[in-house]
Order: sequence, then structure tokens, then C-alpha cells
Amino acid sequence: MENKKEMRNWLNEFNLTHPLVIAGPCSAETEEQVLKIAHELKDSDVSIFRAGIWKPRTRPGGFEGVGEIGLKWLKKAKEETGLLMGTEVANAAHVKLALEYDIDVLWIGARTTVNPFAVQEIADALAGTKKIVLVKNPVNPDLSLWLGGVERLYNAGIEKLGVIHRGFSTYEKTKYRNIPEWQIAIELQNKFPDLPLIIDPSHITGDRKMILEVTQEALDLNYDGMIIETHIDPDNAWSDAAQQVTPDALKQIFIDLKVRKTDDVSDEFTQKMKKLRANIDVLDATLLELLGKRMKVADEIGLVKKAANVAVLQNSRWNEILGKMILDGETKGLSEEFVLRMFKAIHQESISHQDKVLNA
Repeated sequence: MENKKEMRNWLNEFNLTHPLVIAGPCSAETEEQVLKIAHELKDSDVSIFRAGIWKPRTRPGGFEGVGEIGLKWLKKAKEETGLLMGTEVANAAHVKLALEYDIDVLWIGARTTVNPFAVQEIADALAGTKKIVLVKNPVNPDLSLWLGGVERLYNAGIEKLGVIHRGFSTYEKTKYRNIPEWQIAIELQNKFPDLPLIIDPSHITGDRKMILEVTQEALDLNYDGMIIETHIDPDNAWSDAAQQVTPDALKQIFIDLKVRKTDDVSDEFTQKMKKLRANIDVLDATLLELLGKRMKVADEIGLVKKAANVAVLQNSRWNEILGKMILDGETKGLSEEFVLRMFKAIHQESISHQDKVLNA
């Protein structure tokens, strides 16, 4: 699959003066709920109404969606509001029903993207469709798997493609429900700059209070749109209550968001950026130089441990370093999350160096 300007055609056809907005409840619960939310959103920046019809749950026993009857509600909502309708599909049977009810936008969820067999089944069922098809990132941070899902659809002759960044699962406790791992989405952007990229702050945060913050961060990174879960009574939603916002709160988010220019060609801007980027280049080179020196010390430590027949990993020492670096990082304006990730990577590289020395 090659990047092509035509990848943006379906998005450009909306003729929007703002980022694309997909919004609606996590789950379609009742006909009344669907219609009420759709009418609340029809005269806003929302172009596509979303609602989950089939809900993949981590464990059995939870609410797994209303099924086909919910598609009837979406069809009625489309007739009454004029909004396009979107929902998640996880297999060929879902695709068949969604097409029968003329759903405009279909997306593949994170749990499905991780399974190439399931994605291929969906691609085969959608072959040649003129519908918009979006692919959420897989639950694990694997860019190849994410792009592989898109490629399967592309190879099936589906032209209206896009991706949704919903964050990645982790065992670590962080402020996010799913860690953004922004660098993965940025790498995807670099490979396919014309493939529309949409942020899903609802699933990244798991907390409605953080929706604006994460959406703004995505727009600052030139994302093309957002998909935000919206409910008339979020606290009593049948699924993912904590991450849903009211229609009024969503409209306020639209007001508060700042859409940046992609560039500025003025001489003053260009000169300032040139100077600052040159500074960054020098600092980056210095960082690499220091890291190289640090690993040489790790090699020497490996030699000492080898001579004394001591194991590579020393947990007490590692925990001591980590605690100190987190505190020092705070004084330098670095977040705990960043310091943890950086020093874990450095520590892993150091262990690799020592392990090579011990087993040489």
C-alpha cells in the first residue's frame, strides 16, 4: 500500500471548516435514547453519529449490545436528523446486517484488529464497498499489525479508509485507561500522511474530565478528527459510563478546542524555528553521546560482575535509581510517566550490555 492524495478524498468531500467529529453513545440502549442524542447533536459540528450495536466484552456476563434492533434505531435517526450513521463490526455477519441497514461508516475495533483472520473476513465481506471503513489500533502497541489491518481492506478494493487511535492496553497503572503511545501514531502519519487519522479520547482516557486535554493534544499533532462518546445521561449509561460526555459538554469542547495552522511561511516564524531546531539537533547529539558513554560504564560493570560471578539484575539498586530519577525529573519539568519510560528503556539496554559481557 502506497500513500496517495486520494486517500483524503472521502474526508475532503465533507467540506468541513473544522476537524471531523464522530459522536454518540458507547452503546445503543433504547430507541428513545438513540433518537434523543442524535437530535441533540444534529445542529452541531458532528457529521457522523456513532453507537455500538455489538459490544465485545472482556469477560462474559456484561452488556454485549442490543444487536440488530439497534440498527433499525440508527436508520430512523438518520432519516430524522440527516446525520451519517456509524457502528463497529467484528465479523462478516455484522457487516452483512450493517450494509442491509445502510450504515454509512463501519469501524473495526481494537480487539478485532489484533486478529488478522477476523480482519480478512471483514475485508472479504466489504470487498469493493463505497462505505467509509475505519480501523482502530490493536490493543497491543504494534504498528505493523495496525497497518496490516488497513492493507487487508485496501487490497479488497475499499477506497474510503481511515484509522482511529484509541490507545494501547498496559499492565501499568497510569492516568490513562489506554496509554496513547503517541510516537506510534506519529510514525503511522509519517508513513501515510494522507490516510485520515482520528483520535478516540474516550477510550484513551476512560475519564470524561480528560477528553478536552487529549483531543487538543491530538489536534496539535495534526489529527484529522475525533470520535467522542456522548450520552444524555452518562452516569447511568449501560457501558463505559465514566468516559462519556453530555451533548452540551461536547459542544463546549468544540468551543474550547484550538485548531492550529499546519504551518506558517512568514520569515520571522521560519527564522525562529530554524534557530530552535538547530538547538534541538545539538542537544539530541549530546544525549546520544552521553548514552553511549553510559553504556560503556555498563560494560565495565558487567566485567566486574562476571569476575565476581554476580547476577546482572540488582533490584534494590534499580528501585533506588528509579525513585531518585522521578524526583529529579519533576524538578526539571519532566512527567513521572516520561521518566519511567525513559529509564526503563535505558535500564533494559544496560542489562543487555551486561548480559553480553557475562556470556561472552
